[in-house]
Parts: sequence; structure tokens; C-alpha cells
Amino acid sequence: MSDLKTLQQLAEKRRSIYALSNQLPVSNDEIVELVEHAVLHTPSSFNSQSTRVVVLFGDDHHKLWQITEDTLRGMVDNEEQFAATKQKIAGFKAGAGTVMFFEDHSVVRDMQAAAPLYADKFPIWAHQTNAMHQYIIWTALASINVGANLQHYNPIIDKEVASTWNIDEHWELNAQMVFGAIEQPAGDKAFKPIEERMQVFGK
Repeated sequence: MSDLKTLQQLAEKRRSIYALSNQLPVSNDEIVELVEHAVLHTPSSFNSQSTRVVVLFGDDHHKLWQITEDTLRGMVDNEEQFAATKQKIAGFKAGAGTVMFFEDHSVVRDMQAAAPLYADKFPIWAHQTNAMHQYIIWTALASINVGANLQHYNPIIDKEVASTWNIDEHWELNAQMVFGAIEQPAGDKAFKPIEERMQVFGK
């Protein structure tokens, strides 16, 4: 099988998996090595390397989602309305861990100072490289049969997250990727017509 075919199959295999458990098919060390590889080899504009990653397992993983639940509870007065949110958070807690993605704004500011012609673009490029880290890690997890889904509870949990894990003041939380053993696969995916999403000229 060609490398291209393998890459395409992995792109198809990567899905949002919400039915997760903490019984990973691989060791925690293998997850860490997978994330380390992505952090080292994911491209960034001007090789700025502004993305920062924190991996949580076990009690720390649970702590993140308890922080999220407590924060949201403080924003919703109605217990009946909160029930659906609590159930959703319970699904995240059931996973094995979470990868938190950050952007280091000190790096972005340094790049802006070094290349002022592109100053307004560096924050955009930083988000793009962060997204590439997310996609590569997500796809790599799928390659070892670990399910994942991506959440965005920032900025409402940012302050508590920074305090709990002593996060650098220049790091801004961008996304939270829950991962774990796949208890139930994703359903069918609907696709908009490719003709509406792609054009080719000069063929």
C-alpha cells in the first residue's frame, strides 16, 4: 500500500468520537511520544514554533472537566437545563486523558517585532499552526485506534486552568482534545457536494 493511500485512509478514519473510556489500547507513554513527535514536526510560519501543549491523564484529566463543569454550573441557574451539560461533561470525564492546546503570545510578539511587515498576520498564522497540531495529533491517535473529540471551553476556564497547572502567563488556551478507548464509533458523515467546495483551473 502506498504512503498516500495510508495517509488518505487515516484522514477518513479520524472522526469525532464521543463514546470513550479510559481503557486505552496503548500505554500513556506511547500517547506522550505521539504528541511529542507532533510538537517537533508540525510546521509553523517562519518556524516560529508558537504552539504549546499540555497532556493530562488520570486525576488531572478529571480535574480539568470538573473545573469545566463547576464553571458552567455557575453560569446556569436552572438544574434541569444543566442536566444535559452535566451529561456531556461526564462523557469527557469517562475518557483517558486530554490534550490542551495553547498559543505562546510572547513568541508571536517576538515574530511581529522581527518582521513588522507581517505583524498583523502572525496571530492568524499562529492559530493555523495550532490547528495543524490538533489535526496531526488527532489523526495520529486514530492511527493507533484511540478515539478523540475536540472541545473549546476557553476562555471561560482559562483562569482556573492556568492557576491549577501553573501555566505560563503568555500561553493562551485554544482547544481541549479528549481522548480514550473507542466504545462506540462515529456515525455516518454527511458531505456537501465537492463541486461547491473545490475548483480546478488549467487542467
